[in-house]
Amino acid sequence: MKFKLDENLPLELVEDLQRLGHDADSVYSEGLVGHPDPDILTAAKSENRILLTMDKGVADVRRYPPTEFAGVVLLRCSKAGRQALLDFIRPNLLRILNFDLPGHLLVVSESGLRYR
Repeated sequence: MKFKLDENLPLELVEDLQRLGHDADSVYSEGLVGHPDPDILTAAKSENRILLTMDKGVADVRRYPPTEFAGVVLLRCSKAGRQALLDFIRPNLLRILNFDLPGHLLVVSESGLRYR
């Protein structure tokens, strides 16, 4: 699978995904840091990449219908800090990869998963 990490996620996740055999990049590599949600989603869509983000705005299915994108994974970690995010995401990474993500929104939180 092909992934794009939003700027609010640790760059170590790019390497984690690559080690698992996936094609991953970040908004940093494309100079999209600070760009609005539509720009990030357009870039992910044009590259057919699943967007990993913590930005709740992209989960608005009326504004950004999941079927129009390669997939969106919204990560909802209640703790702040790079290490807290890594500690939250890494144990969930294989679970995330088991979903059929293209055209869907997957919300990953401490209370569970929601799939649309």
